[in-house]
Amino acid sequence: MFRNLEAEQARNAFTNQDVATHLGISRTSYENKKKTGKFTTFEIKLLCRLFDSKFDYLFESELDRKTG
Repeated sequence: MFRNLEAEQARNAFTNQDVATHLGISRTSYENKKKTGKFTTFEIKLLCRLFDSKFDYLFESELDRKTG
């Protein structure tokens, strides 16, 4: 769903389990959240810090790209 999140995860060589552990959730929960986009505000802040990225970049969606 979020291509930049996927790209940053790959760029940093983090597995889904690595990121899930950083967030304090299960790998399955993280994978589901990536599909649905239903991250909590706290999880979003952790991900932005983990990848040293701004929210707008990390969570840019297909719709954002088409209208941006």
